[in-house]
Amino acid sequence: MSTRPPTHGSTRLSALAASVALFTALAVPAASADTPASPGSPPAPTVNLATNPGFEVPAPNLADWGSIPGWSCTGGPAEAAVTTTAPHSGASALTVTPADADSTGECTQTVSVQPDTTYTASAWVRGNFVYLGATGTGRDVAPDWTESTQGGWQRLTTRFITGPNAHSIRLYVHGWYQQGPFSVDDVRVDGPAPAPAAAAGSVPTTDKVVFFTVDDGWQRTPEAERFIADHRLPITAFPLPMPAAADPAFFQRVTAVPGSSIQDHSVSHSDLSKLPADQQQVEICDARDALTRIFGTAPVVFRPPFFTWNADTLQAAANCGIRTVLTADADFSGGASNIWHPGPLQPGDVVLMHWTDTLATDLQRALAAADAAGLKPTGLADYLH
Repeated sequence: MSTRPPTHGSTRLSALAASVALFTALAVPAASADTPASPGSPPAPTVNLATNPGFEVPAPNLADWGSIPGWSCTGGPAEAAVTTTAPHSGASALTVTPADADSTGECTQTVSVQPDTTYTASAWVRGNFVYLGATGTGRDVAPDWTESTQGGWQRLTTRFITGPNAHSIRLYVHGWYQQGPFSVDDVRVDGPAPAPAAAAGSVPTTDKVVFFTVDDGWQRTPEAERFIADHRLPITAFPLPMPAAADPAFFQRVTAVPGSSIQDHSVSHSDLSKLPADQQQVEICDARDALTRIFGTAPVVFRPPFFTWNADTLQAAANCGIRTVLTADADFSGGASNIWHPGPLQPGDVVLMHWTDTLATDLQRALAAADAAGLKPTGLADYLH
């Protein structure tokens, strides 16, 4: 890591020198500070938790135009692009060209971590004044940076121990003002992964409650919105990011009843069991990030499209901060009244519906079935977490 301050005369580079002095004063935890494993337990395996670390995963169908899978770049497609020119490894790398003098071209991603645990973040970079760091760790973390890679690739590394309440960190890479383009490849956040998400089709409870869930979001009708409001129904919505972004006010209104929430349903509504683990992680994490940007709250429940999932899905979901992968045990979509166990609805049942032109009557029929069973619709996230 370069420690020589810049000699350029601009005020921004003077600010850079001051920030470097501050960062250098922050001590990166030493190896002796590692949190030891419990006596007799094997150490947790070290894995790379970064999403799309080599910029090789294709953008999912229905993703935002120009998006970098797994990453959020402040300048969007005007600044950040996946390129195939001289990557560090593989077929591609990220190249960021700040669009104006006020941009550092920052790209970030949220990485789920365990508290009180050591992680090492690294990336190969090319360019002038490139930074790699992490925030939200619960402790001060010094970034690594380079004044210049002299036209080649250089590895930046920073190591940190998460705080007792840290469950996710914000990984970032950026350049500096008026220092030109930079490239990034082979990003890593090495450490133990979160425990896999739990899989569930219902909620274990003896309370006289049932949970109404509504998927997708393409057809949004005033009749359904009015029924939800008139009956004060707590709804757990699982919209795809594209319809959610097209009409966020609608989803805010239909989830305004206390107990309601907006949760993750992937980016492209693909059968995740047919995708490799890295693509599953992009599908879940990118949907989480999009919904968090739109609605301000990160999802903690994931509804797998078509109810298809595998062990990779549970781990990918956990890597995206998801605690539960939820299917259902009843389907009242499109005029149906299917309960996938003997008898009427039972306490803890999860009812599937969809945002379609039949949703108002579907909700009416589901509510009648709940009433007949002596059950009350209530908020799902409150019971799961």
